[in-house]
Amino acid sequence: MSQGFDLKGSYYSYRNKETIPSVFVHGVGLDHQMWKPQINSLNEFSTLTYDLLGHGKSELIDNEVSLDDFSNQLKSLLDFLNIKEINLIGFSLGSLIAIDFTTKFKEYLNTLTLMGTTYQRTDEERSRVLDRFEQAKLNKPISRQALKRWFSEKYLDENPEIYNEFMNILKKEPKDHNNFLKAYKLFANHRDDIELIKKIETKTLIMTGSDDPGSTVAMSESLSKDLVNSKFVEVKNGKHLCSIECADDVNINLKNFIYN
Repeated sequence: MSQGFDLKGSYYSYRNKETIPSVFVHGVGLDHQMWKPQINSLNEFSTLTYDLLGHGKSELIDNEVSLDDFSNQLKSLLDFLNIKEINLIGFSLGSLIAIDFTTKFKEYLNTLTLMGTTYQRTDEERSRVLDRFEQAKLNKPISRQALKRWFSEKYLDENPEIYNEFMNILKKEPKDHNNFLKAYKLFANHRDDIELIKKIETKTLIMTGSDDPGSTVAMSESLSKDLVNSKFVEVKNGKHLCSIECADDVNINLKNFIYN
């Protein structure tokens, strides 16, 4: 397992097993550590995780950030590591980045997996996300109520170490909070380019939790209809971070999709 920074300051962790690497793109406010259950499960395969610009150990200097910036970050990292082909897996904001990357650099793609992604938000759904963005500006401590959008209450009760881990990840110092807001602003205001999405021909898996309140089953089903070479899997009893709470189900679906 190699770890470090590429030439542009992106932190990464790369395990090279001489297979097509599976590259994981985390969500807003998180870092590469959210993918631990998947990295552990895929231990016989090549995997690459990294911190998005302004997250974890990766720096962000610009006043604003765009999907272009995030896609170019990933391309620079792949070129630095001399990786020519990938299985790309994105979560939430990471899914939007994965879609954008695929529309620009499809030559890198073997497969595409989109988890917990929004698609064609209604006005009411967009308003709720924008309200959360306004609340985030206040930089108040993350509440248990907020984490209940990501995990079931039962799971939080039975796994207090996960609760504490995410409370620590989401607790932002002023500089980190400002970077978080730049990425959150991008996520909250995102509008899908449906015509570009319909042109994606990459083999695609779409997964979302059955109980995800923000990245709903209806959104994923609609996205799957517009992606010509896709299939949709609903993760039963999962919320937004079903990759952790329902890791076994998610990992089985990933393995079957990518490696079979």
